[in-house]
Amino acid sequence: MAGFFSRLKQGLSRSSSRLGAVFTHRKLDETALEELKDELIAADLGPAVAERVIESFRSTRFGKDVTSDEIRETLATEIARVLEPVAVPFEPDPAKKPHVVLVVGVNGVGKTTTIGKMARLYTEEGKSVMLVAGDTFRAAAVEQLEVWGKRANVPVIAGKHGADAAGLAYDGLKRATEAGTDLLLIDTAGRLHNKGALMEELAKVIRVMRKFDETAPHSVLLVLDATTGQNAVEQVRVFRELVNVTGLIVTKLDGSARGGIVVALAEQFKLPVHMVGVGEQAEDLRPFSAQDYAKGLVGGSNDLASRLMETSVEDTSAVE
Repeated sequence: MAGFFSRLKQGLSRSSSRLGAVFTHRKLDETALEELKDELIAADLGPAVAERVIESFRSTRFGKDVTSDEIRETLATEIARVLEPVAVPFEPDPAKKPHVVLVVGVNGVGKTTTIGKMARLYTEEGKSVMLVAGDTFRAAAVEQLEVWGKRANVPVIAGKHGADAAGLAYDGLKRATEAGTDLLLIDTAGRLHNKGALMEELAKVIRVMRKFDETAPHSVLLVLDATTGQNAVEQVRVFRELVNVTGLIVTKLDGSARGGIVVALAEQFKLPVHMVGVGEQAEDLRPFSAQDYAKGLVGGSNDLASRLMETSVEDTSAVE
């Protein structure tokens, strides 16, 4: 776990570099507070969280000399307070055989890889897992999931290119039920540019599965790419219109200067954040920890603060 936290901290250091410019030993006056607020918003924490953090500083430390470590500590505490309620580990319901998980998200966020990592994670915990390659319009997604299935030694239900995703999901659910499988993970398409078709396909997948089990799916997990920043907010809005999203998984935190987006999502939507990913390996997907995330986001020691002060700030233009 220590290794994972190191990677998380290293990844989030690109976000904390945004905050470095105001983390100096100085008097916390109105100018300093405004600079800090601007940097919090630039790091994608969102205006509501930024304003609340600034008001906390204004009411408790205004006019006082503060060190970078004192600001970081206070900021980490405020961020953790926002994140704690949503830091909920994903636990399959043992009463459901299988617990059906529909995994959704736009193309390119890492859905298929995340499903593969989850398969590995839960098989290592002793649970039986089955996968459904429901993104049938991307041959690469099917092949990728089959590779992950082999790695985790779990069955993968797949069809030909363009096969009916709902039919595959139904087949997977039937086979997983007959086998007494603990967890059924279903990949889906993510063509957000064609919202109507995507809505229709996801609705059909759910409708067809409910002919076999009227309670399915039991979880709908939305995978988000941290590098997209505020675009992730719009993706949550859209997918909540399409399906009943029950939780979030945030990927690619190792390559993002926008780690604050998790805080903004927690503040705005209050959806559980089950897992975060910081790399390509199976062990790089782990349960979300509010404390670890907050500490990684704001940085740590004076040595780190010095390094961050020298780090150039990444361009904030939106990533599609």
